[in-house]
Amino acid sequence: MSAVVAAAGLLAGARRIVVFTGAGASTDSGIPDFRSPDGLWTRYDPRLLGLRRYLADPGVRRLAWRLRRELVAIGARPNAAHAACVRLAAQGRLAGVITQNVDGLHTDAGLDPALVCELHGTGRVVVCLRCGERAPMAAALARVEAGEEDPPCRACGGILKAATVSFGERLPAGVWARAEALTEACDAFVVVGSSLVVRPAAELPARAAGRGVPLVVVNREPTPLDGVASVVCRGEAGTLLPALVDALPPAP
Repeated sequence: MSAVVAAAGLLAGARRIVVFTGAGASTDSGIPDFRSPDGLWTRYDPRLLGLRRYLADPGVRRLAWRLRRELVAIGARPNAAHAACVRLAAQGRLAGVITQNVDGLHTDAGLDPALVCELHGTGRVVVCLRCGERAPMAAALARVEAGEEDPPCRACGGILKAATVSFGERLPAGVWARAEALTEACDAFVVVGSSLVVRPAAELPARAAGRGVPLVVVNREPTPLDGVASVVCRGEAGTLLPALVDALPPAP
């Protein structure tokens, strides 16, 4: 745990910490990541996440609905990593959480939604790709359970998709601007459970490091930014992030 102690020392005086979370922050909640040996991409073709193919192929959409049902059936609950972010906010140190995850677990854990920047959208809402109508994911999945393999929009008959950013889609401009602003204003940046290979999201910790603020990487596998990180804590997010937060002295 020497790396955790070193990281806590670096963050001791910080009051505007940005926490950047990836799939590894939610694996302790039972949600598989994408790239590990037992991740989702070993069972689902990653190309189904591409918008063009999703629009063109009803079979891809049916497969995507099965994936959504599988993820909801997990019944994921916030884990110790999410709770650690809440404690960091309670200490008055957290500027915000920028998350690549679409599971909503940060707010489920009690974090103020105003502190959460969901870069890749939310899996708890569906949106019609024709008219823009939005509805709860739970309602759409109930239709799938009732026998609609690819439920259309009730308003216009268009194609429904999770309100998440697919391959081939740009990040919403407002969301990206908010993430950039958080990164530019932070006095420390902590990466938790991200492979840091998905762009443009991975540009944010690189920018923070370029500004000279402490960059801490908490991840079980090496990342492309380990070489520029101030401290690398290798291991599980649900173990190391709580230990890091607990090791911090009282906020200045």
